[in-house]
Amino acid sequence: MIVVPVSESFAAEVGDIDLAQPLETEQFADIAAAFDRYSVLVFPDQHLSIDQHLDFARNFGPLETTIHAARSDATLRVRAEIADVSNLGPGDQIWGEESRKRMFEMGNRMWHTDSSFRRLPAKASLLYARSIPPVGGQTEFADLRAGYDALADEMKQRLRGLVAEHAIMYSRKKLGFTDFSDEENQTLPPVPQALVRRHAGSGRMGLYLASHAGRILGIADEEGQALLQQLIDHATQRQFVYTHRWRLHDLVMWDNRCTMHRGKGYDDLRWPRDMQRATVSDIAPTCEQEGIAVPAAA
Repeated sequence: MIVVPVSESFAAEVGDIDLAQPLETEQFADIAAAFDRYSVLVFPDQHLSIDQHLDFARNFGPLETTIHAARSDATLRVRAEIADVSNLGPGDQIWGEESRKRMFEMGNRMWHTDSSFRRLPAKASLLYARSIPPVGGQTEFADLRAGYDALADEMKQRLRGLVAEHAIMYSRKKLGFTDFSDEENQTLPPVPQALVRRHAGSGRMGLYLASHAGRILGIADEEGQALLQQLIDHATQRQFVYTHRWRLHDLVMWDNRCTMHRGKGYDDLRWPRDMQRATVSDIAPTCEQEGIAVPAAA
């Protein structure tokens, strides 16, 4: 196995490994070390069944169930352990212009961190390209450890111990999407997340941000929302961002504990884009990991 960094400390390509085969102990250790260092790993030219995709993901922890399973009336195109971030519906037909799923998935074009809206957020995401459009559809990744390092000391001091409230409804409402069922509202309530956290694998501090963050507890909403936007703008400056141009059969794995990402646009009513994501849960809620007492919501 070879690891070729894109930059000194963020994003790397990994070659000479077949992820369809069970990992040897040394291979897993090498991948885990590269993941802790680079945050985003690109595995080109992988040929994986859904079972093989999920088996590789399980090496890193327990798997999440897709958010779309929160609706009892949902018709899933793929298994519930897979987050279907394609533009396809049942029968593999391209969605229509007014599709509810299309409106919902537009939220993925905002900077976000997978599952920060869950009490137990995501540790790792593993997105596999089964079909891609000929143009567009790139994914951008922001290095939140480097973004934190570049903050002024006064800002680092200000952020220490702060807690943001995250919800999938917050990010979707920014786009005007409010079509949530009572069932979804009950199963996906707002949750507290630390605004700054220590990355377990590297020991480095990093911001923890997402478009899912709607407010900062203990701060007036307007001030908190302005601070969240200021931090996202800071952390997504070009020097902190890697843009991935997808190739067929790429598997890209990223660390949700210290990155944000967003999908770029493409002609989603013309070209099929079949992207399937396995998502690994973190070990505990972020505030618990950081030893932060959650302030009471106003």
